Amino acid sequence: MHKLTFFPIGNANSTLIELDNGRSLLLDYAHYPAAETDDDPRFNLQTAMLEKFKGKDAVLDVVAFTHADDDHLHGFSELLHLEHAEKYQGGERIKVKELWVPAAIILETDLPEEAKLLRAEARYRIKEGKGIRIFSKPESLIDWLKEAGTSLAERKSFITSAGEIAPGFSKEQDSVEFFVHSPFSGSCDGAEIERNTAALLLHATFTAGTEETRVMLGSDTECEVWDDIVKVTKYYKREERLNWDVFGISHHCSYLALNPDKGKDKTSPTANVDWLFSQGNARGVLISSSNPIPDADTDQPPHKQAAAFYKEVAKGIGGELVVTMEHPSAESPEPIVITIDESKATLKKGPISAAGVIMGRRTPRAGSL
Repeated sequence: MHKLTFFPIGNANSTLIELDNGRSLLLDYAHYPAAETDDDPRFNLQTAMLEKFKGKDAVLDVVAFTHADDDHLHGFSELLHLEHAEKYQGGERIKVKELWVPAAIILETDLPEEAKLLRAEARYRIKEGKGIRIFSKPESLIDWLKEAGTSLAERKSFITSAGEIAPGFSKEQDSVEFFVHSPFSGSCDGAEIERNTAALLLHATFTAGTEETRVMLGSDTECEVWDDIVKVTKYYKREERLNWDVFGISHHCSYLALNPDKGKDKTSPTANVDWLFSQGNARGVLISSSNPIPDADTDQPPHKQAAAFYKEVAKGIGGELVVTMEHPSAESPEPIVITIDESKATLKKGPISAAGVIMGRRTPRAGSL
């Protein structure tokens, strides 16, 4: 059985993928000290991760960062063992076999302090030629490699482009493969890098017996990029790469993932985005990594108008929209756990103590997953 865990950490992203064969992938990570207090409803992710991956198990096969925004990486330098500096090594830190980043993280110059640490780690690993995978190869990356004393020819085995399957996982050995939808190579070649445009976006296909379960792992992708992804995918006749049973919706339920126009009561998606969401399978689950959906109109996400569209999609396939900071309640949110087996994707309801997955609210906030 495979397991996906989406953490309730506010308007921020972190998803842990645990495969049936014991391998693990952490997609984004954000932990804020306020979450360690009892009066903050957010999950204490750092303590829980250190408890789960400790001792001989203090290793993650892959840690992937979709882009360099704070709500996708805050506090990572206190959790992970970083190869580039002794200051970030030792103790209870979790080691990372392979770091996945979009090319933008290598190339960006105007970064906050913690994002600079991620950039330093990624740059160190690509220079050393180990433990790294970079997604997309814009001309600016080729130029940077030359300036760093290496070349595309020497490091091409560490680079994966949109439209390819990420090496390291396979249906045969791991019962999963990760298809790369973005970033496109041109996303970093302008005068200024737009993080949401240059972010990593993956589509996972899990196998169990004769069944396949497809999961879209969005980041902060906005509708213009989704439009391009749909057009390109259709052009290459790879529509199955847009089919989904679980959809991690973009940008904390922002209307911008659907249409530049918010709408009054519901955001009407662009034609391509509408088609994308029509590819959901029966009983599909949409996950919004966000604060509770508000009743009133707001400037910042989540937006009630976007949620209205997603609820309509879920209803149409007999599925469900689940919000991380509302599950099972806004007062006491718990991680959202989805298991994948021959029954496809199953959303677990309530605390899951028997399997030791989640031990109830107070225990995980003290450090259990």
